[in-house]
Amino acid sequence: MEIRKIKLDRFIYLFFVSVVYIFLITPLVIVLVAAFNSGKYLAFPPEGFSLRWFKHFFQSQPFMDALKVSLKLGILTMICVTILGTTAALYVVRHAQKWKNFLRLIMISPILLPAILTGIALLLYYYIIGIGTKTFFGLLMGHILITLPYAFLNVYSSLYNFNRSLEEVARSLGASQLKTFFRITLPLIKPGVISGAMFAFIVSFDQFPISLLLKGIERTTLPIQLFDYVRWDFDPTAAAVSTVSIAITLGVVLLTEKLVGLDSLRW
Repeated sequence: MEIRKIKLDRFIYLFFVSVVYIFLITPLVIVLVAAFNSGKYLAFPPEGFSLRWFKHFFQSQPFMDALKVSLKLGILTMICVTILGTTAALYVVRHAQKWKNFLRLIMISPILLPAILTGIALLLYYYIIGIGTKTFFGLLMGHILITLPYAFLNVYSSLYNFNRSLEEVARSLGASQLKTFFRITLPLIKPGVISGAMFAFIVSFDQFPISLLLKGIERTTLPIQLFDYVRWDFDPTAAAVSTVSIAITLGVVLLTEKLVGLDSLRW
């Protein structure tokens, strides 16, 4: 009787997990299939197989400019957020003492609020100080703010149960504090640093509200360009753009697997 109950519980669990996965994956499959549609309109099921919408995407200057902006913005955001998030996590875990919980709350606060509210607040602030949306720096700061919690939380998790005796041994053998960090600390928290950087790039690359509010006239990101495109055109180019975006995101995940292995990213 007990064994039968365990099997029933397992079946129910697997059933609901399967339903969730199907619910999450089905839209992606539809987009991927629609990208190869030979018809003139975005529809499912497709009328036939064709690569012409990918050709249209790569030959479109507005889309190519937007892709370059998104990649540049994502890479710069990833670099800045990785440095800031790692530094902040080190300080909060090892030096904050009684302010630890308060500082941790401040660091993760950008993901507790809707991105649209953060974008509006930044937009008002930029106009108050007189820069508006004229500079790329303002857009970059918005992306850094919204992605910083991801890097911070990943590194924070890596440091929380960190065995500091290894650092003490290195220091006792004559290693400087900086050398100890790069030879001992950084390699041990590398999975957290790399996973934080991965999340920062993906969130920045796909960010919509912040980019919509803070972009300049000539600094349209790929999600914004796609949004403007589907307002007036409804051909499978939109699905092709989405497929390329999914491929870039998947490429980042595979690169992370190559560098550290996804198994090492478990908290």
